[in-house]
Amino acid sequence: MKILFISDVYFPRVNGVSTSIETFRHHLRDQGHTVHLIAPDYGSAGDDEAEITRVPSRRIPFDPEDRLMSYRWVIGRTEQLRAERYDILHIQTPFVAHYLGVRLSRQLGIPCVETYHTFFEEYLHHYVPLIPRAVTRLLAKRFSRHQGNRLDGMVVPSHPMLQVLKAYGITTPTEVIPTGMEAGRFVPGDRPGFRRDHAIPPDRPVLLFVGRVAHEKNIEFLLKTVDEVRKTIAGVLLVIAGEGPALESLRHEARRLGLGAHTLFIGYLDRHRALNSCYRAADVFVFASRTETQGLVLLEAMAQGVPVVSTAELGTRDVLREGLGVHIAQEDAADFSAKVMRLLNDSALRETLGAAGRDYAQGWSASRLARRMQEFYQQVLAARGLREDRMAPLGAATRAQPH
Repeated sequence: MKILFISDVYFPRVNGVSTSIETFRHHLRDQGHTVHLIAPDYGSAGDDEAEITRVPSRRIPFDPEDRLMSYRWVIGRTEQLRAERYDILHIQTPFVAHYLGVRLSRQLGIPCVETYHTFFEEYLHHYVPLIPRAVTRLLAKRFSRHQGNRLDGMVVPSHPMLQVLKAYGITTPTEVIPTGMEAGRFVPGDRPGFRRDHAIPPDRPVLLFVGRVAHEKNIEFLLKTVDEVRKTIAGVLLVIAGEGPALESLRHEARRLGLGAHTLFIGYLDRHRALNSCYRAADVFVFASRTETQGLVLLEAMAQGVPVVSTAELGTRDVLREGLGVHIAQEDAADFSAKVMRLLNDSALRETLGAAGRDYAQGWSASRLARRMQEFYQQVLAARGLREDRMAPLGAATRAQPH
């Protein structure tokens, strides 16, 4: 099968969408398919640029990490794309990529599917704060419904997100397919080395957050948690690995709470080298996002044997099982901090919970989930009545959930 991905984001821009694209791209390719990607040009090329078309792009003033791709530049290459004879087009993001993808699929005569990675209903109000929240939620619902019902198929990373889209009135055939775990995520990181490189004493209690530093990630709540924990465990340190539009406001909030000595902002890390060591260096991974469609970082922490304390909201409800690598907490500083302190004060419990999480994360196989994506593509192609001889054999893909 020949597949065309199109996205408004990809590495070196680090986020869950980039990770998902990379994971499915590699595993579909390993299973014998050809996967091309259209993505923004950030001015620097990565290590694996084979079969990637980088599109001239502009910076977005209110979010300098992201780029706005040139619509006209891509449309001007329609005939080159037609010559590739793609079987299906897969949109990964709802901005320029969505409108390009829908138009190209019509011009190329191929079906178009899209993964719903972002829960706009809870996301949008952080970026247009002057508009009432009820209005932004209504706009997000209408926006999602309008886009979703123009597609041949949709993919969501979790069952709660499937229910959200149904409630919006989206009637497009939709499949739940999370992003899987790469085998490399289970390679043990270098805990002593990471702590040494970042001047963290070997015995200092460390909490860790990994992800985009944005308001929708609810990192402010994690700062409040640290403020509670330090009253009992004076040396506690919260490491925040990531960058984003909320970075400066979070630094300011940490200073306001008197947490300067209890927080360490370390920016983005190389996913293929430093990130495993960062996870491994933590005693507890903490997470409280309200807007995740999946929450892959939770599984990444578990893969390193690190116990997790997290709220269970939206997509993370599909990932988290109490006792399987995680203590699920309420979005309440007292409850959350109590669960964190219980782990920090009990090394045997940390080890037991971490081992259970590592075993649990093994069930989220990237190759198995890529086969499920292949299955879904085949269903969409069959619904369009396209020739079966253009599709790879289905094989023995399982449809069981990864947990």
